[in-house]
Amino acid sequence: MEKLFGEFPPVSKKTWMDKINVDLKGNDFAGKLVWKTSEGFDLMPLYRQEDIENLKYSESLPGEFPFIRGNKCCNNCWRIRQNIIVTDYGEANKKALEIMMKGVDSPGFYISDPETIIQENIDNLLKGIHPEAVELNFLSDGKAREMTEYFLNFLNKRGSDPLKIKAAIETDPLGRLFLNGTLCIPVEMGFDYLADVSRSVAGYPGIRTIHLNASGFRNAGAGLVMELAFGIAMGAEYLSQLTGRGVNIDTAVSRIRFSFATGSDYFPEIAKLRAARLLWSAVVNGFMPGNLNSAGMEIHCVTGRWNKAINDPYINMLRSQTEAMAAILGGIDSLTIEPFDIVLRQPDEFSERIARNQQLILREESYFDMVADPAGGSYYIENLTNVIAENAWKLFLEIEETGGFLESLRKGIIHEKIRRSAKKLKKDISERGQKVRT
Repeated sequence: MEKLFGEFPPVSKKTWMDKINVDLKGNDFAGKLVWKTSEGFDLMPLYRQEDIENLKYSESLPGEFPFIRGNKCCNNCWRIRQNIIVTDYGEANKKALEIMMKGVDSPGFYISDPETIIQENIDNLLKGIHPEAVELNFLSDGKAREMTEYFLNFLNKRGSDPLKIKAAIETDPLGRLFLNGTLCIPVEMGFDYLADVSRSVAGYPGIRTIHLNASGFRNAGAGLVMELAFGIAMGAEYLSQLTGRGVNIDTAVSRIRFSFATGSDYFPEIAKLRAARLLWSAVVNGFMPGNLNSAGMEIHCVTGRWNKAINDPYINMLRSQTEAMAAILGGIDSLTIEPFDIVLRQPDEFSERIARNQQLILREESYFDMVADPAGGSYYIENLTNVIAENAWKLFLEIEETGGFLESLRKGIIHEKIRRSAKKLKKDISERGQKVRT
């Protein structure tokens, strides 16, 4: 059987470059065609098969270590998340049941007052919800241990199958320390508390007790390489602290979920998530897990805020849709599309419905869930993945050399790097050196 286009002779990269230079008519190749990203590395106008032949993991398959091509081998399924602010537990329950009937399979409960976390309220919050059918997420500014206890009590009373439960008690003391500069208890006590919460869900492999919020770096002004490097460094700090308190490495890894922001640089965002799994597998492998499958990274993504318009909020629908597409093609496990007016006002029923339907369109009409790692094999994206991974790993090693994430945070290194990044970003946008894409 003849190959398609077999009658055309192969063309070398040199031939292509010679033709490009002729067409440039003496103009500078780098100045005209090479994209200098805000992260400081160059992207070429074309890539060819020989550009990926020396990439170490270019032949790996979806679902295989080092998971650069995703954790799933047969599809690209992800969970649709929508958050509910819980002030009245009965009303929050009604809203959760309503949005689940409309396509949400990962409701997130943000409990505004942790003092209201009691067994009766948690039972009312989850009334009528089948926990094996959805992913349940809980966040409050305290009482994670109590929240875990009451949730497990609810599951036990229902006779739920522990192996079918997907949930998260979203604690992130390092993320809170980054944002607020302090914790309500000493940091070491916070890690002790975290280890206790992680141990308390033994027997429930699908419950995450750490929601590592790397998106906080991005929304503060960090670029995607910086977000990735700091997120991986934070994850390594959590692993070190948990294993130092007697938590098995495989168990410790299984309790962590990463949350990244997704921005408007479409292809770099896809590559970032692929690079994230590659780097995380390298970090986990360094802790010598009993099972290499432990190195798979669970990723939640949320659309970013820094590029959202206030004067014309409806354009944010376009921006968040391309951000969502990049996140899904990058192989996420769950996704929050924030309502288009969230930077302007408290979202209403209309903007929440639009945000929810944006994901449903991608799943039910565009079939984004059907193909595992559709970007795999793209010469451009494979190279971009490698470039982002190399740059993020370099920055990660810098953080490790200063003593790790916590020590770098205490010394102000991380805040200073983000401050400089944010200053440059604002300057580039104000001088129109960088465009805000839709």
